[in-house]
Amino acid sequence: MIDVLYFAWVRERVGLPKERVETEAETVAQLVEELRGREERYALAFSDLSALRVAVDQELTDFDAPLAGAREVAFFPPMTGG
Repeated sequence: MIDVLYFAWVRERVGLPKERVETEAETVAQLVEELRGREERYALAFSDLSALRVAVDQELTDFDAPLAGAREVAFFPPMTGG
């Protein structure tokens, strides 16, 4: 089981701030594919990965990052400075 957190418009599209997910995924990208296959709202949220950033256990990473031993994955739009 892994905690999946959604922030900003990702949360709005999925309709949840977080959930516990049972997954066989070995990478973030594989987890995204599993989520996309659940329902249309996930497919919409993950339709353009270039518009998303990901963190595994609160460390920014890439979509090819391994999930072995991970407890948490967070998806959010890129941060803008100001």
